[in-house]
Formats: sequence, structure tokens, C-alpha cells
Amino acid sequence: MTQSELIILNFNEIRRRSIKLWNGLPKSYYNWKPDEKAMTAIEMIRHVLEADYGWNIIINNGNMTDYKTPWKNRPFTSIADELEFAEPYRNIFLERVRQFSDIELNETEIIHPGNGQKKLLGNYLLRIGYHESVHAGQFLSYLRAMKINRPEIWD
Repeated sequence: MTQSELIILNFNEIRRRSIKLWNGLPKSYYNWKPDEKAMTAIEMIRHVLEADYGWNIIINNGNMTDYKTPWKNRPFTSIADELEFAEPYRNIFLERVRQFSDIELNETEIIHPGNGQKKLLGNYLLRIGYHESVHAGQFLSYLRAMKINRPEIWD
């Protein structure tokens, strides 16, 4: 298995578990948030899904100066709708990751536009998985605070 195949396997496993969590959220709680400065539950889901679009620009050394998201002004309707809308962007992102050689993963430098830090591409991709995992943990705490049964994500 190549490094890119392992990274994709990790991305897919993280997303599988995220979807299990998100599907445990009743529609009546979509707009719940722990405090005024936090994202709502549905905003957090969109944030994670929407990130694939941005990650793809970054790993292709695209310009993020005039970043425009396809989600702009899209109403929140359902988790299923969010997943369906995000799927093509996810597939494009994963396909691009699949194309990277082991040499590219170990030698290509990526500069994150938010903080200007340089990372090797393989390292950067692993941090992308960590980003979603952190939000999964936050989402678990949201469900706990809402007193909603948390889906079993460890199977």
C-alpha cells in the first residue's frame, strides 16, 4: 500500500465515524450551540464538509486570497443534504490525494494560508485528518451536553 493509499484509508475511516456521529443529531438540535461564540451543530458539520474544498485548493498550491466557498448562502436543510452536496468536492479531494507519489508526499512543501507555516505535504494531509477528528470530539461533547445518546463510533 502506498503512503497516499494509507492517508486516504485514514480519511475515509475518520469520515465514516463523523457521519455516524452527525446522523445521531435530531433535526430539532441542528441550531444548538454551547455558547454564543461557538458554531451550531449543523455549522460544525458544514465546516468539516466544506473544508475538503479548501484543502484541495491548498494542496494544489492554489490562491486562497479570493476564496469563495460553494456553500455560500446555501440554507441548512438536513445532514443528508449537506453530505450529498459535499460528496463531489470530497471525491475530487480524495482523487487528488490518491495521485500524489511517495516522493511528492515527502518532499513537497505546503504553506498553510491561515498561519503561513510550512509543512511537508504528507504531514499536512495527516493534519487535515486531525482537524476532522478534533471536530468529532467537539461534536461528541455537544451531544453529551444536549443529553442525546451518542452513537457508538468504535465499531
